[in-house]
Amino acid sequence: MTIAQKTLFFDTLVKCELKEIEIAYPAASETDFQFVRGLIEGKKVPDDVWIQVLTPAREDLIRRTLESVAGTKLAIIHMYNATCPCFRDVVFRNSKEETIALAIKHTKIIRELTDEYSAKYGTRFKYEYSPETFSQTEPDFALEVCEAVKAAWGKAGTGDERIIFNLPATVEIAPPNHYADQVEYFCQHISEREKIAISLHPHNDRGQGMAAAELALLAGGDRVEGCLFGNGERTGNVDLVNLALNFYTQGVSPNLDFSDIQSVIEVVTACNELPIHPRHPYAGELVFTAFSGSHQDAIKKGFEAQRIRHAEAAKKGELQYWDIPYLPIDPADIGCTYEAVIRVNAQSGKAGIAYLVQQHLGLDLPRKMQVAFYQVVQDIADREAREMRPEDITTAFRETYHFGSSKYEGRLVLKSFKISSEPSPDTTGSDEQPADERRLFDGTISVDGALRVMRGDGNGPLSALLDALRTHLDIDFIIREYAEHSIGEGSNVKAASYVELVRGGQDIKDARKATESWWGVGVDSDIAGSGLRAVLSAVNSAIGDRELPELKLNVGFNAKSAQSDVANAILNSLQLELPRRLQGSFFEVVQRAARGTGGELSYSDLIKVFRETYNYEQPDPNAKIQLKKFKMKSVGDNGHKNFSGQFIWDGQPRDLTGQGNGSLSAILTVLNSQIDGTLSVREYAEHSIGEGSDVQAVSYVELAYNVEGQKRRTAWGIATDTDITASGLRAAVSAANKLGIVQKQ
Repeated sequence: MTIAQKTLFFDTLVKCELKEIEIAYPAASETDFQFVRGLIEGKKVPDDVWIQVLTPAREDLIRRTLESVAGTKLAIIHMYNATCPCFRDVVFRNSKEETIALAIKHTKIIRELTDEYSAKYGTRFKYEYSPETFSQTEPDFALEVCEAVKAAWGKAGTGDERIIFNLPATVEIAPPNHYADQVEYFCQHISEREKIAISLHPHNDRGQGMAAAELALLAGGDRVEGCLFGNGERTGNVDLVNLALNFYTQGVSPNLDFSDIQSVIEVVTACNELPIHPRHPYAGELVFTAFSGSHQDAIKKGFEAQRIRHAEAAKKGELQYWDIPYLPIDPADIGCTYEAVIRVNAQSGKAGIAYLVQQHLGLDLPRKMQVAFYQVVQDIADREAREMRPEDITTAFRETYHFGSSKYEGRLVLKSFKISSEPSPDTTGSDEQPADERRLFDGTISVDGALRVMRGDGNGPLSALLDALRTHLDIDFIIREYAEHSIGEGSNVKAASYVELVRGGQDIKDARKATESWWGVGVDSDIAGSGLRAVLSAVNSAIGDRELPELKLNVGFNAKSAQSDVANAILNSLQLELPRRLQGSFFEVVQRAARGTGGELSYSDLIKVFRETYNYEQPDPNAKIQLKKFKMKSVGDNGHKNFSGQFIWDGQPRDLTGQGNGSLSAILTVLNSQIDGTLSVREYAEHSIGEGSDVQAVSYVELAYNVEGQKRRTAWGIATDTDITASGLRAAVSAANKLGIVQKQ
C-alpha cells in the first residue's frame, strides 16, 4: 500500500475502535518508516491507541524500529525469532541454546532502548515477544524461551505492564483443538501468569483459523492478532471482523464498532485491492440473502412473528430478542438493509416476493393475491433470465395493479366520491331489528381522461360502485374476496384494501369456482376510499383496452356534449369565460343534473343550474356572510392593503378590519379571524364583460378550507361589479358561504 492508503486504513481501524494496531515493519522499507513518522508527527494517533511495530531479532533493525516511534505516546515493540526444529535446523542452523541466547540478547537491547526513549520522549512501552512457529515448536522449549525472555525483560507487571507473549500458528498444520491444547499448556505452565498477556496469532492454511482462535481463547488466550477480513499471508490470518461478530452473536461485546460494515469493506478492498467473496461471513454480498422459496417463506413468517413478539415485549418492558430463521444476527446491526435479505429469481417463491412488497410498499398481500402476483414476477424472471431487484418487483406490482402515482394509473381513476345511505325498499325494521340500509355511491371517475359522474347503489360502498360501473359503462363484475389492514400508526394511519373480482352474471357457486379472476389494491386514509380504489384497480386489469360506452348527455342540440360544449353554452348565454378548473367542476354538476332526465338538458335548464349552483346574479338564501360596505386603502410602498368592512354575519352586523398584501388576502385575514380553520385562495381569475359605460368586471375565486382533522374542502365563488376590487371580494365571500365555515366559539 501507498502511504495514503495506509493512512486511510489506519483511520478506519481507529474508527472501528481498535486500541492496539500493528501499523508497520519500519525497518523493512523507507515507505513503512515514513508512514509511522507521518502518523506521529501528524498527530493522527489517538491518545488511547497503542501503535505496534514489528522487528526481527537483529540489533540494527531494532534500533531503526525504535527511531520510527520516537515521540509517540503509547507503543508496543513486537520482536520475533523462529523457534521450531525446522527453522532451527534448516533455516538458521541454531541449537536450542543459541536460539534462547539470541532472544535474550535482543530483548535486553529493546529494554535498554525503550528506557532511553521513555526518558527522552515520555513514551510508554509494552514489549511483545513471539516465538515464531510456536505451534510447530516443542511445548516445553517454547516455555523455556519465553521464561528466558521474561527474565531478560525484567519488568513484567500487571495491567498495562504485562509482557505480551504472542503464540503464532505461523503455518496451520493441525486441527484447531491441537492449537488450543498448546495454548492451554502454555497458560498453565508459564510462571507469573498474572504478569503475562497471552496473544493468539492463528493462520488459516487449513481453513480453520477462526475455529483455532475461538478455541484458544477458551483455552486461556487474552488477545488475538489478525486482519480485517483475514487478508494476511498465504490463506490469511484470522478475520477480526468475523471473530468480533461471532462474539456479538453470542451476547459478548467485542468492543469494536462494525455498525457500518459496508464503509469498512469499501476501504479494505480499495487499499488491499482484494475483493470480499460474496459468501464471506457477515461481509459478503449474499450472506443475508435467500433465493430459495422455502427459505424466503420461513424468513417472512419469522419477521411477522417477531413483530408481534417485540410489540408484546415492549409493552412489558422486556428485552426484544432477535430470532429469525436463517439470519443469525439482525443485518441492520452492521449497517445492512433488509433489501438484500430476500432476492428473487426464477427459483424463488411467492412468500419472498410478498415480503419485498410488504417491505417496500407496506402491503401485506392476501395469500391468493400472493399467488397471482407471484406468477407475474415469475413470467418476467423466466422471460428475462435474470434476478429481479426490489425496484423491478415494486414496478411490476405498480404496473400490474395500477398502484401509486399518476404514472401507473389505469383507464378508470377515482377523482371524488360520496357514500350515503337510505333504507332498503325490500325490508322493514322492527323494535328488535333495524331496517337494512342501501349504500349510494355518487362520484366522479376519470374514464380514459374524461371526467364522468356516476351513481350506483348496493348493500355496501363497493357493490354500489360496481352497480355504477354496470349502469354507466357496461362493466359487470362481482366481488369474490375482500381483505384489508392498516398501514402506519396514529394520525398517519391509512387503510389498505384488496379485492378479487370475477365476471358478473353468474350465481354464487359458479363465481366461487371461476378460474379467471382479477385482483386489485387500494390505499386511502378512508376505509371506503381504499376499497373503491381496490375495485377500480382490479377493473382496470380486467377491461384491458376494450372499448367503453361514451357519455350520454344532450345539452340543447349538441348530442353527447362534452365539457367544452357546456363551457361554450355559458359563454354564449352569459358572456362568462369560465376558468378551466371551474369548467371541470361545473361539468360534473351538469352530469348530475342531467341524470334524472335521461341525459337531456335544455339550454335554459343549463343556465338555471349554473345560476343556482353559484348564486350568480341572484341572492344566496343560505348565505351566512354578507358584505355590505367596505373600504380598501394602500399602506406604505410595498402594496399592502388595509381592509375595513361592514358585514352581516348570521343576521348580526359586524365591523371588521384586516391587512394583507392584496385585497383578497386582506379580506381572508378578516374571515380567518372569525372562523375555526383557515381559508386560502386556490385559484383566481377575472375578465370584463360589456362595453363602454356598461362594462363590468367578473371575478372567479376558488377557496380552500382547511380544518385540522378534516378533509380539505373547496368551492368556487363568482361575482360581477363595476369595480374590479369589489367583484373579487364578493366572489371570495360567495365561495366562503359554500364551504360550511364554522365560527370561533
